[in-house]
Order: sequence, then C-alpha cells, then structure tokens
Amino acid sequence: MMRLPPFRYIVARTAREAATILADHGPEAMAVAGGTDLLPNMKRRQFEPKILVGLRGIEEAEGIAPNGGLRLGALATLTEVAEHRSVAARWPSLARSAGLVSSPPLRNAGTIGGNLCVDTRCNYYNQSEFWRASVGYCMKKDGDICLVAPGSRVCWALSSSDTAPVMISLEAEVTLVSPQGDRRVPARSLYGPDGIRYLAKRPDEILTQIHVPAREGWLMTYRKLRRRGSIDFPILGVAAAVRLVKGRVEEARIVLGAVHVAPVEAKEAQEFLRGKNLDMETIEMAAGIAYKPAKPLDNADLVYSWRKRMARIEVARALRELAGLPTGDLPPLRA
Repeated sequence: MMRLPPFRYIVARTAREAATILADHGPEAMAVAGGTDLLPNMKRRQFEPKILVGLRGIEEAEGIAPNGGLRLGALATLTEVAEHRSVAARWPSLARSAGLVSSPPLRNAGTIGGNLCVDTRCNYYNQSEFWRASVGYCMKKDGDICLVAPGSRVCWALSSSDTAPVMISLEAEVTLVSPQGDRRVPARSLYGPDGIRYLAKRPDEILTQIHVPAREGWLMTYRKLRRRGSIDFPILGVAAAVRLVKGRVEEARIVLGAVHVAPVEAKEAQEFLRGKNLDMETIEMAAGIAYKPAKPLDNADLVYSWRKRMARIEVARALRELAGLPTGDLPPLRA
C-alpha cells in the first residue's frame, strides 16, 4: 500500500492568503483543492511538499455564472461544469470535456482549475517510487535524463488536461492571484515550455477564475481518445470550434491535447479553413495540415505512430461533426 508522506495542512481563507503562504514557504508548499492528481502523486513521491495549502474555503474561486460570457470559479467541480444547463447549451465542448475527465467519483471531487493545471504525464514518471528507483529516475523527478528521449535537454512528459484545449479553442482567460496583486491572462499563455515547467504561472499564484467569452453562432466539439471509456487520461484530445457565415468558415479554432508538453494550436489549419466551405474535401485537407504539429513519443498508452495518425483522423471527425456530416458518433454540438 502506498501511503501519503507527512505534511502540514493549512486552510486559506482568501486567494491572497493562499498565495502569501506559498510565497513564504517556497518549494516546500503546494496548493490543493480536489486533490485527485496531487495526492496520488504524493503517494508515489513525485511531489513531496511539507505543507499543503487548502483552497476549498476561498469564496472568490467558487461558482458558475453565465451572464453574456461565462465566469467559472476555479473550485467548481468537473461534475458541476459538465452538468450545468447553461454551460451545456452555450459552451457544449466545455461541458463535454469536463464530463470526459476520469470517472464520476473523481469528477465530483476534481475541480476545473485543477484540471487546467494538472501535471504532465509520462510512462516513465507516473509509476511508484519503487519502480522509478529500479529503472533509474527521469529528469522530471530526481534524475538528469529524459528516459523517453535520452538525448533531449527538456522533459517530454505530455500535457494531460482535457479542458485546456477547449479553453484555448474558446479563447478563454484566467485570473491569477499573487501576493503582489491580480493579473488576467489568456488561457493559452498558462502553459510552459516543457514537461517540468509545464505551467507558465508563478508557483505563488493561485488560479481563481476562468472567463469564457460568449460564443453564439459557433459550432464546437471536443473528442477524446483513450483505451477505456472512462478513468483514463487522454492520449489525444481534439477541441474544434468554427463560426460559419453563409456556409463558409469565418473563423476556426483547432487545438490538440496530449500530443506535446502543452496544448498545440493547429494555426496553419485554422488559416487554411478561413473562407472555405466545410465540405468533405476541405475537411480532409485541413486534417492533413492540423495533425503535423502533433509530436507524440513512446511515453503514453498505445503506439506513438498510431497516435500520430489518429490525430489526423480525429481532427477530421471533429470537423465532420461540426459540419453535420456522418461520423458514426454523437450529433454536432451547437452553442
């Protein structure tokens, strides 16, 4: 049985107080809300904080408020987001992505803010302490090389958030609170350059709010590839959103998850779609462009070359879903 290491638990009353505690204690302190990722990582000794700062009592990070745009408190559970009627009606890709995270019990505890900040994953890293010690530690924890790419100077652990690609595709922003003040930044700027520095926010910053703009007239969806129909992290996520004017694509957003250390925007495919009809030929060409930035390695479930090919297939399926063309899956989601 894997047990939690000893730690001290401090309940923060405000985001500023939580950020101040994190700043005062430095690397020895970590924030915890739902704990569905943090606590298993602590049991495996991937995280070894001496202090956990509890965020559950922070009122400014609670609630779901659809009023024109959408304001999500970072402490809203994934179940609350997935089952909220206004979210499902107006931002259906967000509701779907939240509803596809893990399993019902963990969605009841896990938060939307936690999923946006969830740790990167790798087959060589997400193992017990005993396993990692036996094969040699990787650079993400206690070692000095990337075991999946030994010649690399950076960690290639994969972004594993379901909701991050959707937030980027919807051009959401997040509020970060630190001891010095608040700042509001695009969700796309939240992610760092490698699997170790996977978040660009400072360690003493608390994510309190997510702001999603109104998306009336947009079609949107999220598709998730994993071995099982529940529990598993994504080995591919595709968030797609388009705005059609007189049948032609006025704007398009395609964001891939679990194919790199951070969500990947398929910018060339987005530009290719602009001004075109969303027909079968255009969709296949766009998918052929969109999958190229995907850089899966042999550090997640299933064969990486197959996962690379599936990026093209799933982008095409997502765009066909938005166009109302047959996919063999769910009907298109409309805002």
